[in-house]
Amino acid sequence: MDPQAIDQTLRDFVRGSRFIQEGAVVTDLDGTAVHEFEGRIVIPDAVSHSLKRLRDHGRPVILNSLRFPLNVIRTFGREWYAISNAPLPLVSLNGGLMGRLVETREGEIAFEEIHAFPLTAAELDEVLVGVQGLVDGGIDDLVLFYYPRDWTQGELIWTPVPEKVGEIRAKYLSATRVTSSPVGALRNDLHAHEICMIFLLINAEEDQLMAYQHAKRSNFVTHDGIDKLSGLEALAGQLGLDLAQAVGAGDTPMDSFLKGVGLAVHVGDLALEYKGLTATVKVRGSRELGGLFTRLATLLEGGFR
Repeated sequence: MDPQAIDQTLRDFVRGSRFIQEGAVVTDLDGTAVHEFEGRIVIPDAVSHSLKRLRDHGRPVILNSLRFPLNVIRTFGREWYAISNAPLPLVSLNGGLMGRLVETREGEIAFEEIHAFPLTAAELDEVLVGVQGLVDGGIDDLVLFYYPRDWTQGELIWTPVPEKVGEIRAKYLSATRVTSSPVGALRNDLHAHEICMIFLLINAEEDQLMAYQHAKRSNFVTHDGIDKLSGLEALAGQLGLDLAQAVGAGDTPMDSFLKGVGLAVHVGDLALEYKGLTATVKVRGSRELGGLFTRLATLLEGGFR
């Protein structure tokens, strides 16, 4: 999108909304506000510096991610916390778990829950019926990731094939635990926890999956009606924020929260269907997003030149 057109859209939004007084910035992480460099996930300086400017002027910054809280903390929690030096709101697990990144007395970053939408027993059983059907049908090259409400447990992984535990553990270093068991034992474990999200990854040909209703190569499962938008709305309600005055940035069809903010920023090459309540702009990547946030901070400071 033409830089001049983006600048004019930003000007119009800041002038026509209450962003300066009541606005917030909501951003997805991977592919949006962060990128991978030499095997490490980093926040571009342009993003971190501009968000800190916005936060210094009282505009809250909210992270909205599929990542689980422990992973956000371990990968770049300290860097993100430094942007605000105050509790940093986080919508996690596709809207299933919301809270704040906080600093403990010991100087560590932790997660403090505000609200959660765990799957019901019936929703868990629906997933398990599908998993049992796949296994019974000879499709055992699948991996089930599940994320308890207790954020300290992190990411738990199950496979029906015991011989693959070591391989999966080596591939998914973020996992707290990788186990293999009959589906019945998995059922007991799932029902013993409050689960906020399940991710089922199936390595099988499409024609094999056709026999199983609703089976997909990958599938995110949250409580009915919960996604990044509903999670953000619940968090905004708790924090007293009006999303119509907010700016949101995302890069994939999972970023449904873009249609709930005043100004939506599409990041990257994908053509997203979500439009902001007031306006929508598009940038090519996280560095250009940093430039947009920088211009937004300048406008907030009165820079309407």
